[in-house]
Amino acid sequence: MAEHDPGAYGRHAASDYDDLTALLVQDTAATVEALVELADGGPVVEFGIGTGRLALPLRARGVEVAGVEGSEDMRDLLRAKPGGSDIPVEIGDFAHARVPGAHALVALAFNTVYALPSQEAQVACFANAAAHLRPGGRFVLDAWLPDPGAFRGHQSVRTLAVRDDVVVVETALHDPVNQRMTTTKVRYRNGEVRLFPANHRYAWPGELDLMARLAGMHLEHRWGGWTREPFTADSTMHVSVYRRSEEETGARRDAPAG
Repeated sequence: MAEHDPGAYGRHAASDYDDLTALLVQDTAATVEALVELADGGPVVEFGIGTGRLALPLRARGVEVAGVEGSEDMRDLLRAKPGGSDIPVEIGDFAHARVPGAHALVALAFNTVYALPSQEAQVACFANAAAHLRPGGRFVLDAWLPDPGAFRGHQSVRTLAVRDDVVVVETALHDPVNQRMTTTKVRYRNGEVRLFPANHRYAWPGELDLMARLAGMHLEHRWGGWTREPFTADSTMHVSVYRRSEEETGARRDAPAG
C-alpha cells in the first residue's frame, strides 16, 4: 500500500468542496445541534475540519472549536471565511496530530474515519481522540454502513444527486478482503465534468466499538442519523457516540504527539 497522504483529497477537491457538500449533505443543521448538546458547553476538536461546514456554525453558537486537517488548501479556505481565521487548525494526519488542551468533545463527521487507510490507522485515531478528551468527554463520528450487496463483480455505479443543472454519480471498486473501496465521484454540470477520487477503508460498527474499547472509551449512543432517530436493521448510516471513562485508567493508550 502506498504511504498515506492526508492532504491528497484536499489538494484535489478543495476548490469544489463546498459546492459538492451542498449537493450531497442535507443534515448540517441537525449535526450542529447534536454537537452543541454533546459538547455541553465544553471545547470541541474537529478531526477533518475541512472548510468549516460544522466548525463555523459551532463557533457562532458560542462553542470553542479547534481542528485537525490534513490539507492546507482546505485550511486556507476556512481561514478566508468570516470568523475562520480565529479557529486554530493543526495541519496533519488526525490519527496522530494533536491540539493542546483537554476537550469535552472530539468530532469526526461525514464518513471521514474511512479516509484512514488501514485498521491500524483507525485504531490510532481512536487513541488520539481519547487523548484529546478530558475524563467523561465524548468522541462522536458518523459513517455509512457497508453494503456489499450493492456491488456486482466487485464494482458499482450509483446516482448521488440530480438537479436541473447538475448530476453527481459515484463509481466504486470493492476489495472485500481488505475492506477497501476505491471511488471517484463524477460531477456533470453545464458541459463541465469534474472528478473527485477518494479511497475508503470501511469498518463495521462492532469493529469501531472495539477500537473505542481499546482506547478506554465505551459506546454511549448509536443513532441512525443526526436527528437521533433509532438505529435499526434498515439504517444506512450510524452516528456513534463514545465516552471516555470519568476515571484516568491505564487502559487508555494516548497517541503520540505529532
